[in-house]
Formats: sequence, C-alpha cells, structure tokens
Amino acid sequence: MVQLKRSPIRFKISDSVELLQHITKENSPLHYIEAQVFKMNEGGQVVTELKDKEVCVVALTGSYQVSDGTVTFDDVGTRSSVFEKIPTDSVYVSKGKTVTITCQTAGNIILCYSSMEGAAKETQLIKGTENLVEHRGKYNNQRLVHNILDDQSTISEKLLVVEVYTDQANWSSYPPHKHDQDNLPTESFLEETYYHEMNPTNGFVFQRVYTDDRLLDETMEVYNQDMVIVPRGYHPVSVAEGYDGYYLNIMAGPTKFWKFHNEIDHEWIINRTKEEK
Repeated sequence: MVQLKRSPIRFKISDSVELLQHITKENSPLHYIEAQVFKMNEGGQVVTELKDKEVCVVALTGSYQVSDGTVTFDDVGTRSSVFEKIPTDSVYVSKGKTVTITCQTAGNIILCYSSMEGAAKETQLIKGTENLVEHRGKYNNQRLVHNILDDQSTISEKLLVVEVYTDQANWSSYPPHKHDQDNLPTESFLEETYYHEMNPTNGFVFQRVYTDDRLLDETMEVYNQDMVIVPRGYHPVSVAEGYDGYYLNIMAGPTKFWKFHNEIDHEWIINRTKEEK
C-alpha cells in the first residue's frame, strides 16, 4: 500500500528549528515534488542547497529573511495565523543556488520543491499583495483561493503553489477531479501534495484519493499539519462541521499547465440549481 498521509514528525534540528514534514522522491511515490515544513523561532536558520531543483519558500506564519547568497529579502511574511486569510509573501529561487532562511518573527514555513530542467531563473519575491485571490464554488462547495504560482506564472519552470480555505461543512477539490494523464489539451499530468491546517487545531477533514479502477482507493482522516500525497487519481476534501480547513497545494509535472478531468458520475454537481441542492 502507498503511504499517502504524513503526520508531523516534529524532529528538533536546533533549539530554534523543528522539522514538521519532510517529503522526498526517496520516501514517497512522487517524481517531481518534494516538500519541507519547519516551525521556527526568532534567530533560527535553515539552509537548503538546490542543485537541480527550484523552490518556493512560503511564509505560512511569522516573518523571515530569505537569501540566495546574492539577493536578500527581509520581513518576508504577513500573518501570525493562516486563518487570518491574508495572502502571504513567498520567495522563488531556481536551481544551482543555496538558500538561507533566517527567522525574524516566530512561525512556520513550507519549502515547495520541484525538479528543474531548463536554464536558471531570477530569484524573486512574490508579495502577498500580488496573489490572485479567487472565490470558487457555490452552496456547500465554496472555498477561498490565494494563487501564489499559478500555471500562467513565468516565475517558475514547473512549480504551481496555491492556498485554499474551506469553511466548515463544505467540500473542496470537488467535484472529484484528477490530473494524472499527460494528454494535453485534454488533461495534464501534475503530481500534488496537500499541507493541511485546521481551526480550531483539534479539528479534522476527510480526504479520499482514488483512481477509476480503484487500484488506488484510500480515505484518510487528516489532522492539523498533516500532509497528503496525491501521485495520481481523484482527491476530494470534506471539512467537518465546527472546523475550518486550510491547505497549501504544491503541484508539478512535465508541463506547467493545470488541465483537470472531473469524475463523470459527479460532474452534474457543477451546474446544479438551488432546487437540486
């Protein structure tokens, strides 16, 4: 069985830095995506050598200095809780560089990696004010979206990064959709990960990952700071009553284009009327 859910490992690197999540090509079924989540106190430092990878450093909470050795950005970050629903700052760095992240105000960061094949790109600060903010869905399928790196962005080569808020008793990534076929313009192949947080933190959501042939079919109870890996298949999320859900998606594949396919049995939900609700 493929392990799709990862609970926080809470590995203490130093007095100021704790590793919460560590997903690599070696410990997961993913070929393009890697990820790390760190809890950091003021003065804590993380260094990552990119080699053949690109990274988007997202300040989930707190503020940070981020440097590639040549360019340095200070005070990266905008919020003390993801549930403030304020778009946050991020920094993109491409392959061949070494990134140093120093915590200025305590919080959590996520490092979103993808393999990179082309020429190196410019290091860039992605301000929260530059995020495209969208409201998607209707009825009990509503969510708030902050696009950090969408498929139209030229900042990254392969990486797509997005934040999604789903209120209590709502569904997300729904109707069930997938993007596991490299068959453009019909469908694109993009691996995906979900980093989840809950408000209050003792809440949970359900996430199912499954394929048409059901050779992959897992339904998981997901808690605060868990990550879910989606190597292929449909991947809907259901948020329990009384708790609000947040997740950060990382997507990457051979082509940076998000073209998904809804499960046919449930596609009617998109155009249903209020009377059909």
